[in-house]
Amino acid sequence: MTNYCPCQNPDYDRSAIVSSVTSEWNLICEKKYLASLAQSMLQVGILAGSLTYGYISDRYGRKISTLIAMFSNALFIAISALVTEFWIFMIFRFLIGTAVGGTMLCGYILIIELSGKSFRPYLIGLYEISFIVGYTILPVIAYFIRDWRKLQLITSVPWLLVIIYYWLIPESPRWLITLGRKKEAVDILIYIAKRNHRSTENIELMVDEIEKESMRETQKHGTYLDLFKTPKIRIYTVITALVWMFCSHTFYGINQYIGRLEGNIYLNVLLSAVCLAPGLFVVVLTTLFLDRKVAVLCTFSVAGIALLIFIFVPTYMEWLTLTFAIIGQIGAYTSFVQIYLFTSEVFPTVVRNSAMGFSSMFGRFGGFIAPFVVNIGVEWGSILVFSTVAFSAAVLCYFLPETKDTILLNSIEQTETSKVRRPSRESIIAT
Repeated sequence: MTNYCPCQNPDYDRSAIVSSVTSEWNLICEKKYLASLAQSMLQVGILAGSLTYGYISDRYGRKISTLIAMFSNALFIAISALVTEFWIFMIFRFLIGTAVGGTMLCGYILIIELSGKSFRPYLIGLYEISFIVGYTILPVIAYFIRDWRKLQLITSVPWLLVIIYYWLIPESPRWLITLGRKKEAVDILIYIAKRNHRSTENIELMVDEIEKESMRETQKHGTYLDLFKTPKIRIYTVITALVWMFCSHTFYGINQYIGRLEGNIYLNVLLSAVCLAPGLFVVVLTTLFLDRKVAVLCTFSVAGIALLIFIFVPTYMEWLTLTFAIIGQIGAYTSFVQIYLFTSEVFPTVVRNSAMGFSSMFGRFGGFIAPFVVNIGVEWGSILVFSTVAFSAAVLCYFLPETKDTILLNSIEQTETSKVRRPSRESIIAT
């Protein structure tokens, strides 16, 4: 009734949420920081998972790392719903994060390497449909299941069935070729060609040529150290790491903030999810018709400008504050989607997952800090921070190479010697 601290026997408003982590363990007053820490532990886990699964993927394969990450994700979420101590819950938040990091990273790289350059613009849109659908359904489920433990179980246990993907998805032929496992790569490519009613005559010859180019390097397994051994790769690594950190900080910060806005929490989250759907079309169109750098710079700028305007909107105009918060979220979200694609195109196959993992690690630093920035107590200060880092990310992207319509490179040597020239219109049509 008073909402003042200290509060020995708190009585929570259960009209919107019957049971939450906050009410379960009284994360208020002197324990309030633990609520932010619980959110940030997920980001710490994603950081660790990005590094761990990035290495596993480059060392043992895209397929096995993706499967382990997806199954572990569902398993750890289900177990977290059963724990009785907050510190155990925190451990599982971390473990959930590791699986989330692996799922986002390895799954994305797998489908990128299974697709040709002409399909990449559509691929990122199709890939994100699953995120939008899940994001949209979640507040609907939460509206009817208002106990946090039941919500965790209902949104995790069914997905343990992802184990059947072992028999449904192939390994990345590109990864197999870089390891000299030519026969396996040829078999997969022939299977894919037949399913697409394409000729299989020259597949083995093309794989031979790619293998010769890839095997010019003695290092068959990429490591994180390889990201810093050569000049171009080193510069790209530093820039993409900072861009990911700024992008993640903005995106997760706005997400946290939308959940704290006035009004119905379920409706706010649902609207923020639904409003991301147009972002998919924006991503596909910008990827098709704009250079990578121009597209990313524009979307980051949209996020930064929307957040600057947000500062000057009166707090009593709830619909307008929510509108600009969502516009900022769309800008940050579309930037995030494009950064995934941009980064995967900048780095060669042998270190692609390691590069994505390293960049994602810095992204988690940004995500880790975001809840604390939201909670600093000065609204305009929080928003100004998110806007500033969005503009900073846009500037940094200018210094990355343009990769639109380029063929994915396989080796570090290719990347260091390439001048990133896009093929002519005639060669694209011929290909």
